[in-house]
Amino acid sequence: MTEPILLTPGPLTTSAATKSAMLTDWGSWDGAFNALTASVCRDLVDIVDGKDEHVCVPLQGSGTFAVEAALGTLVPRNAKVLVPDNGSYCKRIVRILGYLEREAVVLAHGEQEPANPARIEAALAADPSITHVAQVHCETGTGILNPLPEIAAIVARHGRGLVIDAMSSYGAIPIDARTIRFDALIAASGKCLEGVPGMGFIIARKSVLERASGNSRSLAMDLLDQWQYLQKTGQWRFTPPTHVLAALRTAIDQYRAQGGQPARLARYSENCAALVNGMRALGFKTFLPDALQAPIIVTFHAPPDPRYDFTDFYKRVRDKGFILYPGKLTAVDTFRVGCIGAIGPDTLKQVVAAVAATLKEMGVERVAAG
Repeated sequence: MTEPILLTPGPLTTSAATKSAMLTDWGSWDGAFNALTASVCRDLVDIVDGKDEHVCVPLQGSGTFAVEAALGTLVPRNAKVLVPDNGSYCKRIVRILGYLEREAVVLAHGEQEPANPARIEAALAADPSITHVAQVHCETGTGILNPLPEIAAIVARHGRGLVIDAMSSYGAIPIDARTIRFDALIAASGKCLEGVPGMGFIIARKSVLERASGNSRSLAMDLLDQWQYLQKTGQWRFTPPTHVLAALRTAIDQYRAQGGQPARLARYSENCAALVNGMRALGFKTFLPDALQAPIIVTFHAPPDPRYDFTDFYKRVRDKGFILYPGKLTAVDTFRVGCIGAIGPDTLKQVVAAVAATLKEMGVERVAAG
């Protein structure tokens, strides 16, 4: 049986070469694996042109592990963090800050509203005790792209620290550390680089990392300790995700050979256009207007037809070879379809055909409200 295509924001469908890279076993203290780690870290910094002032700290675990480690290590215990909130991953940052006993100030936005630079600037001007801003770049709960360059410029002008959750944007959406000033940028192996899940990483401003001693309340999540040990020995402190790193090395090689960030963005944009155009032709409505939609994952309103049931819909589409993603919104019934992974626009056209066939099987006639 052919494995289904993953239309999710990670894990995602990977290439045969990336899968094959995991067939080799590595010794975690071996010199060859240490060299592999070093090469991956260099390339991850280079992707955002950060080599002059930034370093990469890899960390075992999912992207959320890396977000928590960055906030716990690079944000001092007496800090106050502004979180522009327009989705579920922003809310997760607030929850993490609560566990870490860091004060959070939530700047609430609607789920269809991008983070507002003017409101962020007003909040920073009104409260000099705010030390940091934690900004999600692409909020994959909806697929919205927040205006990072404008926000970063405001944060820098006010002399505050910026922590960027770039989980679903790094590698596809342009981010240049030479013009976007940040203390930390966080991403993971199983997203737009098209590796497999299991490793997060933090691109940290070296000067900020070096001042972070004593901030972390966790040994495993202490990025300074992790980075210092890597610098001293070339090794991870604790058992690394060896196969995940090997797959990421191969995925980065493919990423560079295919044209890097511009080419990755172009392919994902083509995927997104093929998906949205096809679904709209079936009658579906997107949750976001095109101007706010990142080409990473698209949220669609669920059909109002009483014969529609997401669990049945999901299973039938899966039987046709495609795994969709449930909605992440509380107020509106939605589902999501990812545009990323080792797939092209022809795959998304096949998805649309599978959705059309499924609606017919279910007897769903009303696809959109109104």
